[in-house]
This record gives sequence, structure tokens and C-alpha cells, in this order.
Amino acid sequence: MTVSHLSSSESVSPVVLPWAAKPSQTVVTPQIGKVLHIINGEFFSGAERVQQLLGKRLEQFGYSTEFACVKPEKFPELCGLRANQVSQFPMGGRFDIGVAKKITKKVIEESFDILHAHTPRTALVTSLVSLWTGVPWVYHVHSPTARDSTRGVVNRINLLIERYSIKSCNHLITVSKSLRRQMLQYGVDRRCLSVVPNGVPAIEPVVPATRATHAVWKMGMIALMRPRKGVEVALAAMRELKRREIPVQLNLIGGFESEAYQSQILEMIMSFGLNDTVRWTGFTNDVPTAIRELDGLLLPSLFGEGMPMVVLEALAAGVPVVATRVEGTPEVIRDGVEGFLAEPQNAQSLTEKIEEFTQCRRQWQALSHNALIRHRASFTDEVMAQRVARVYSRILDKI
Repeated sequence: MTVSHLSSSESVSPVVLPWAAKPSQTVVTPQIGKVLHIINGEFFSGAERVQQLLGKRLEQFGYSTEFACVKPEKFPELCGLRANQVSQFPMGGRFDIGVAKKITKKVIEESFDILHAHTPRTALVTSLVSLWTGVPWVYHVHSPTARDSTRGVVNRINLLIERYSIKSCNHLITVSKSLRRQMLQYGVDRRCLSVVPNGVPAIEPVVPATRATHAVWKMGMIALMRPRKGVEVALAAMRELKRREIPVQLNLIGGFESEAYQSQILEMIMSFGLNDTVRWTGFTNDVPTAIRELDGLLLPSLFGEGMPMVVLEALAAGVPVVATRVEGTPEVIRDGVEGFLAEPQNAQSLTEKIEEFTQCRRQWQALSHNALIRHRASFTDEVMAQRVARVYSRILDKI
């Protein structure tokens, strides 16, 4: 039932959370294989959260995991994995194949069974390591490379590297159906292609009854702030909502891609007269707590979303989402069910959807209920890891 059909006489049933009733009993499968994830590591954003969770969960399904970071900045510091799980192999540049030789040595000495790459840069490195060692490899597509940033030249270079490198990979994983369609267009054999939606752990959900009388709607963007996230569109919508006297507060939660972009956005907040309704709170490594403080997650991305982890984390907390209809996001959020979907790059559409979202607290309670159910049914980290493990097993069974 969508919230638009919720009458005033209907009640929302409480969500029974099995993980709150008793601790889950994890069954660990005897070890099947050893996996080396070859990653960038300069950020700790959506793709890195997937990598982190796989590092924590795959052992449950028989695969021990380690990570080789070729741009070791944020990931080793923030991933929370065991120290012996993360190694650093800094690259001198995009085409520094010397790193591949060093990783090859590690793969041979430590007898890895599977290699798993997550970016165009690491796909190139991994293809070489696989060639030199004979170890099969998997490529994980987290976002559309051709539209991953506003830097057109960089996108084209990365796309060329990706398409060249994956010719030798044994299997591709995409995080959404939209990315699967894209890889099929590139000529990838559908028999070597699997969709594994992202997943996140269950977290303590919000309690809707405690917010029944709140007059101000607290929304937040949780992201690495960069142009493709649509921050400017969000600010334009906030200016219009303020003009309409709709009580919405927006927190920008996360770091900026560059100091120049940070200055641009902070200046825009001042010029729009939004100092009292929009504030930048900076980076947090406690995303669950940040989400639980919100009434709604805002993600007005322009493009480049495979399957946003922060959207799944919002669902896990029972926090509805207002996002744009780009790529994998509509595969998670259904308009009027777990939140609302606006048209990308359209401040007017975003304004209307936020206004619709803030109609009443009763509607919000239904959205929150639906969000929890959606996460529990389709987007847990355990299910994600289990599906990745099945891909590994298929590859090893063929050898």
C-alpha cells in the first residue's frame, strides 16, 4: 500500500524486528577459498562500505578476505577490519604496473584463490596479476564509469581502461540491473554477469511515535560532496521551500571532494540566505547515528549512482528517502512507498517531492514502516555476501 492511499482511519502495524528479539546465530562455513580484493582506498564512501562489509561477512560463507589498497588513504584508517586484512601498495600513477608485480608476489606467496577488483584502475592491475599467476578474477561494477564524475576526459580514460581490462575477467558483478544492461551493451557475455544488490546491516530503527508532534522536518544529505551529488539542486529546492514557509532543515553530512568545491557550496548557502536552514556538519564515521537523527534522507544525485549504500542504510533505520530517479536508485526506492523520487537536475521537481514528503507525520510513519520492511526483505549485508560467495564458488567449480 502506498502512503498516498492511506486513509485517516487506517493504522500502521508495528514492525516486528527479529534481530531485536534475540541475537542472530551466525553459522560459519568451513573455508572454501582465499580472496584478495584489490581496491583504490583513497575514499571511504559507498563502494568502500561494500568492500568493508564483504571483508566482515564473507568468512561466514567460507571465504577469507584480504585487501590490497593501491591508493591507501581513507580505507585503511576507517574500514575497521583486522590489521592483517589490509595491505598497502601505493601506485605512482594510473599506469604504474610495478604495483602489479608486487601484488603478484603476495598472491603467489600467500596462495590466493580469487582476485576481486572494484575500479577501472584496479581492474587493469588485477588483469595483469591474473595473467601472471593464473588466478581467476572478478570485477565489481559499483557505478557507471562513463558517468562517474563531471570530468569527461577522466571518465573516458577510465572507461577505456575498464573495457580493455575486463576482457580477461572470469565474472562481472553489477550492483544494479541498470548497470547490468550497460555491461551487456559493452558486449559482456550474460553467462559471466551477475547482479548482486548492495546490502547493509540491520541497525536500531527510529521510533516514529516520538516524532509525532515535531513541527520541523529534519533532512540530511550524507555523501562525499561533489558536483554529481546534486548539492546545488538541493540548495535551490531549499530556497524555494523557505519561500513557501515549509519548515525543513537540511544538514550536509560529509566531506567535500575539494576545498574549491567546499568554498563554492558554502558561499552558495550564504548567497541564498539559507544560513538558518542549511548547515554543513562535516564527515562522520558513525553513519547509523547520523541517519537516525533525520526524518528523511535527501539524495538529489544528477547521475552516477549504482546502488547508493546510504539509501540502504536509511531503509535499515526506517528513515524514508527523497532521491532522484537515476540508475539504481529506483530499484530500491519506490515512489510513494519508501519515499519519493524526483527528476534529476530539476530543482522544481525536488521541491515538490520534499513538500509532498512533509505533508503529515502520519504519512511519514507509513513510509518509515515500509522502509524497514524493504531493507529486511531485500538489502541486508548477509544476503549480499552470500550472493558474492556464490559467484566465487561458480568460478572455482569451473577450474
